[in-house]
Amino acid sequence: MKIRGDLMINLGIIGTNWITKQFVNAGEETDSFKLAHVYSRTESKAQSFIDDLSKSNISISTDLEQFFSSNDFDAVYIASPNRLHFKQAKMAIEHGKNVILEKPSASNIREFTILDQLAHQKGVYMIEAARHIHEPIFKKVQEYVDNNREQLTGATISYMKYSSKFDDFLAGKKPNVFTTDFSGGALYDLGVYTVYDAVVLFGQPEEVKYQPEFLEDGIDGSGSLTLKYKDFDVNIIVGKTKNSYLPTEIYFGKKTLLLDNGGDITKVSEADDKKEIKEIPTTKSDNPMDSEAIEFARIINENDKAAYDKLFEYARKVNRILEQARMSAGLVFEADKEY
Repeated sequence: MKIRGDLMINLGIIGTNWITKQFVNAGEETDSFKLAHVYSRTESKAQSFIDDLSKSNISISTDLEQFFSSNDFDAVYIASPNRLHFKQAKMAIEHGKNVILEKPSASNIREFTILDQLAHQKGVYMIEAARHIHEPIFKKVQEYVDNNREQLTGATISYMKYSSKFDDFLAGKKPNVFTTDFSGGALYDLGVYTVYDAVVLFGQPEEVKYQPEFLEDGIDGSGSLTLKYKDFDVNIIVGKTKNSYLPTEIYFGKKTLLLDNGGDITKVSEADDKKEIKEIPTTKSDNPMDSEAIEFARIINENDKAAYDKLFEYARKVNRILEQARMSAGLVFEADKEY
C-alpha cells in the first residue's frame, strides 16, 4: 500500500538503529520526509547508517549543539534510549526544530510537561511516534469499538516478546533496555503500545495498578497492568523475557473482537458465543511506519493544531498512566532522582 504526501520535510535523525531506518524509509516511500542530517556519537556509525541506505550528500554530526544548529533540517526524529529523550528533545525545541519522539517521550511526567511548555513557547510541534494507532488496521478496530461501545465490557491486551537483548542481560551485561539508568523495562517498551491501545480505544482509566516481575537490578522484565474504568477493567500483559501467542481480546457481551497482537496488529476477527470466528477485512502497509509518517508531515505542513492537540492529549494520558503504573509498583528510574 502506498500513501503519498504533498511536501517532503527535511529530516534530521538521532539513533542509527533498525527503527530509525524504518522511519527514514517510510518518510521517503510516502514523499513525507527526506533524510538530510544524521547525528551519532561516532562518525563511522553515522556513515555506516547512510551507506546502508545507499544515500549520499547527507550531513553528519557527532556534537549535538552542532547538529541542532544546522539549517539543513526542520524536524528531528529521536530514537535514542528512553533516558536521553528529554535532553535531546529539549535541545531540539530550543533550536526551533519540530520533534518526533519515539515512545515514550520522557522518563516521567515532569519531563513531559517541561517539553510541552517549551514547545508551546517556541511554536514547534512535539509528536510522540505511536505508529500503530495511525495504521488503517488500527483505525478499523477503533471504528468497531465506537460502533459497539454500548456493549463494551472490557478487554485483555497482550504483548510479550522475548528481547534480543535479554541474552546479554543474562550473560551479565547491562543493555539499556534492561536498566533503570536508561528508563528501560517491559512497561516502558512494549507496554507503551498496550497503554496507547487502552487510551485511544477506551479513554482515561480511573485507577492504575502495575504488578511487575522484577529482574535482579530492579527493572521489570514483564508484568501485568490493570486499568479500571467505570464499568469495566482492562487487563494488560507485557513482557520482554518471554514469548506469548495470546490474542488481544475486546469484549462486547456475547461477541469478542480478536486482535492477533497488542502492538503490531496484522489480523482482526470477530467471534460469537458459538465460537464462530469471522475475519474482518483490513489493510496494512509493508512498512508499518508509513501511516504515521504521512500524518506527521501533514500536521506540520498544514499546521493542523486540532489534529496535533488530539495526538498530544493521547501522549499526555499515556505518559501519565505509565508513571502512575511505575509508582504503584515502586519502580523508580534514575531520571526521577534528578529533580
